[in-house]
Amino acid sequence: MARKSRHHYRREEQQAELDITTFLNLMVVLIPFLLVTAVFSRITIQELHLPTEAAGGAKLERPQISVEVIVRKGLIQLSDGDKITSTIRNVENHYNIKELSRQLQSLKDKNQEVKEATLLVEPDIEYETLIHIMDAVKVAEVKKQDGDEGIDRVVLFPQISVGDAP
Repeated sequence: MARKSRHHYRREEQQAELDITTFLNLMVVLIPFLLVTAVFSRITIQELHLPTEAAGGAKLERPQISVEVIVRKGLIQLSDGDKITSTIRNVENHYNIKELSRQLQSLKDKNQEVKEATLLVEPDIEYETLIHIMDAVKVAEVKKQDGDEGIDRVVLFPQISVGDAP
């Protein structure tokens, strides 16, 4: 038998050329489109403070009144730290933020030096409701007194501590 000789065909290795012009055309169109349609979000941060107690449990000198706003299902209570001084019931299944603001303004008028308030919240209160109440505790919107149309913002209790309701 005749021996078959094996011929090894050496294939010439050819390097494939990459045609990236189509890809570049896609990027030239896609990148500006994504930049134009991008949603630029604004993040708002609520500044909170820890309760005013020094390390080791010793209490710092505190103002004569302690403002506590207790948010419960169906009502808001104002407390002086010892007892409930006022109860604001919901109106049509919504928290009465206007009445809360009015009572906090009255409290601020009597105690101008107090800047701290504690917000005590029950576990099932919605986050959006909490933010609305925090805004009402920090700042009140009142009509301008000098006859001009518009609204002035009055700072009430800008330093807020948050905790669990008792």
